[in-house]
Amino acid sequence: MEVPVSAGPSTNGALRHVLGHLLTPLLMCVGMGLAYLGAFHAPAPHDLRVDVVGSGPSAQVLAQTLQDKGAGALDVRTVADRETAVASLHEQGSFGAYIPGQKPELLVASGSSDTSAMAVEKVFTKVAAAQDAPLKVTDVAPVASGDPTGQGIFFLLVALSIGSYASVAVIGGAGAVLPMRIRALLAAAMSLVVSLIGTLFAGPVFHLVDQGLGGVWAMSWLYAAGILLVGVGLHTFLRRWTTLGVMVLFVMLNFTSSGGIYRPELQTGFFGALHAFWNGAGFVEGVRSHVYFGGHALGGHVLVLALWFLAGAALVVTAGAVEARRSGAEKAEDKGKEQAGEKAWEKSGAAEESEEEMEEAVAV
Repeated sequence: MEVPVSAGPSTNGALRHVLGHLLTPLLMCVGMGLAYLGAFHAPAPHDLRVDVVGSGPSAQVLAQTLQDKGAGALDVRTVADRETAVASLHEQGSFGAYIPGQKPELLVASGSSDTSAMAVEKVFTKVAAAQDAPLKVTDVAPVASGDPTGQGIFFLLVALSIGSYASVAVIGGAGAVLPMRIRALLAAAMSLVVSLIGTLFAGPVFHLVDQGLGGVWAMSWLYAAGILLVGVGLHTFLRRWTTLGVMVLFVMLNFTSSGGIYRPELQTGFFGALHAFWNGAGFVEGVRSHVYFGGHALGGHVLVLALWFLAGAALVVTAGAVEARRSGAEKAEDKGKEQAGEKAWEKSGAAEESEEEMEEAVAV
């Protein structure tokens, strides 16, 4: 009597396989909820630097009153004149300057952050209203005409990030059999293509910036190359968890700390701390500095991007060395497995796993 042999995995095995893969989207759901809601659900100012223009007693009293009533929301100081206040705004040392008088005026710099400018305007509109005087608002560093909300740079960041980490999934999955040096070259090439697409969006297509497009491209390339190199390097160690890993690094923690929607002065301390050294913040603040503030503090933002790029390069080199050692060990094992007829089965399983990983990652 012949016993039927199953042609494929059992139902229980297949179910365990699917449930194991469903863990990834569940972790993404939890991670995205914690990151986005934690960063954006209740923005409130804290230590938001504003100036009161004037050196007399009335200016001192107004500044102290705002400081006391703010209860930590504002960091108020007085400056001697309008020129000093404008210079501070251009150096992103403050986010608003109030000039009291019968015709009060508020100076803001929406290029630094439109949401911060709105928060400052809300505060001083009440101050002017208490004096029964209309408030004149002057924007000393306005955003480009093609970016009226001031958030176009953030959405450019999103486009660059998605193009970069989706490329990591393809290079890591479909290109897993390629030598590391070829994968690194593919990463460099894709970063160039992604950055050029982003530059087209920023300039000719949507006019998010009206000057400095060359600098925007350079920072776009450095940012995209950093993501791709980090992702390709991590794939050697994380395998099918690479997609989740790059989403944690370059979506959950990156978008929320970039300052593209809310600057650190409107966020909790955790995301404000990440803003100081995360690559998304380096890109957003670097583009703002380059386009709207004459390159003030640009070097520090470019340094952040360069350090992420170097970290990615170091990861790629390390991953290449690890893969070389693995390859040497596997070759020694293959001789015995070929005799036992196991090698072909293992190669087939590895190929299926690689293809499955790529499909899952790209779908996410």
